[in-house]
Amino acid sequence: MREPGMIQTTPPDHRRRQLVLAICCMSLLIVSLDNTVLNVALPSMREELDASVAGMQWTIDAYTLVLASLLMLAGSTADRIGRRKVFVAGLVVFTLGSLLCSLAPNLEALVAFRMVQAVGGSMLNPVAMSIITNTFTDPRERARAIGVWGGVVGISMAAGPLVGGLLVDTVGWRSIFWVNLPVGIAALLLTLRYVPESRAPKPRRPDPVGQLLIITLLGSLTYAIIEAPAAGWTSPLILSFAALAAASLVGLLVYEPRRAEPLIDLRFFHSAPFSGATVIAVCAFAALGGFLFLNTLYLQDVRGLSALRAGLFMLPMAALTFVCAPLSGRLVGSRGPRLPLLVAGVAMAASGVLFAAFEAETSTPLLFTGYVLFGLGFGMVNAPITNTAVSGMPRAQAGVAAAVASTSRQIGQTLGVAVIGAVLAAGVHGSSYEDGFVAASRPAWWIIAGCGFCVLVVGALTSGRWARESALRTADRLREPARDRTPVPADEPARPDKGVGPDHLR
Repeated sequence: MREPGMIQTTPPDHRRRQLVLAICCMSLLIVSLDNTVLNVALPSMREELDASVAGMQWTIDAYTLVLASLLMLAGSTADRIGRRKVFVAGLVVFTLGSLLCSLAPNLEALVAFRMVQAVGGSMLNPVAMSIITNTFTDPRERARAIGVWGGVVGISMAAGPLVGGLLVDTVGWRSIFWVNLPVGIAALLLTLRYVPESRAPKPRRPDPVGQLLIITLLGSLTYAIIEAPAAGWTSPLILSFAALAAASLVGLLVYEPRRAEPLIDLRFFHSAPFSGATVIAVCAFAALGGFLFLNTLYLQDVRGLSALRAGLFMLPMAALTFVCAPLSGRLVGSRGPRLPLLVAGVAMAASGVLFAAFEAETSTPLLFTGYVLFGLGFGMVNAPITNTAVSGMPRAQAGVAAAVASTSRQIGQTLGVAVIGAVLAAGVHGSSYEDGFVAASRPAWWIIAGCGFCVLVVGALTSGRWARESALRTADRLREPARDRTPVPADEPARPDKGVGPDHLR
């Protein structure tokens, strides 16, 4: 029986569900591949476009910043007007943006076209996750599907450096954007043919003020961090943007709770697993953004490797992510998120310490050990983030919940590139870039190690019995008033009209 307001009339069979999962994973592939391919191309782009370190930061952060700003809007809009409609629009805009990026005549145009890409990307990942959530209703089957979803990130990390390095060395950096065109077109055609339309029974109303506050907060904070090394941390310009970011944050905290249907429902954060997943996502993806940024510049600018050889050097990290992501999904489905999160935190922290304290860059065996540890940690962290964030919420708000988790990832990656880049720029200021790189990157690696430690601590604190109980209480508060508010018995599995059950949170 379908929920009120749902377009989908009958549950898809097993084969159709797997096809829908494959289509959604195609969208994740082009978005994830775009970032990993771009990192390998940064030195070539910097040379041709005569860009600084800050300019390279903006080619990454312009994308992740717009993405983070619009993800929640895209999720709630998809719940309201139809998930397939928004998904199709995202594929069209992202593919068009990729074409424009390949034609960019200068750095400013490239940054602008990356923002166009991001507008399309904001309509893909959270909406695709919402489609998956509503397609795979069994908790264990959903956890496995999310494990496959996480595995696609591993595929993009494995293929990205190799594909990007090969394209940059043989054709040029502009060709890295051509990869998105055939995949985007194929995903579009398959979506129109096979993905059913669905929407939430009672979606949220638009919240333009909240959306503007989010854009202002993320934009002003990122600008202040990236431009501070050049302008000075105490310059009036940087202090003004920092003050604007703080005012926007205060505005969100004051304004959003007063709305009946806010863009960000702060009640979500009463759930310890959901709050933990948000913090872990920010820390893990901040570490990823900084890791890729540092290593790409080091391997090509300091070691003098070609783009392809640099991609091959990073293959151990990508391969471990590819192997561990689906394993993590299975562990979440069978044993819960605690073990994958603990393994992820230990491995990522150990990788950061290896570079920060033992200068792993200077020894190839230590370098590869650091890559293996980071790939293991990052491969383990993605599935528990997604599963915990989505499963702890009623299906009616799946798009918003998935968008919050996706937004946390993009905020983390944005801040990781901004902070690590700023630390690196400050360290190499006044010295030879190649000679001062390793010493300047020491504080950056300690920051990455701290992010891994945070994953470990927060994962341990938000995956126990108390955390699960807080998630159940939060889910009960979030259900529609007209629905049955009787607590779900401990032995009753989750049903579409009940929000969550114990299997979702194990």
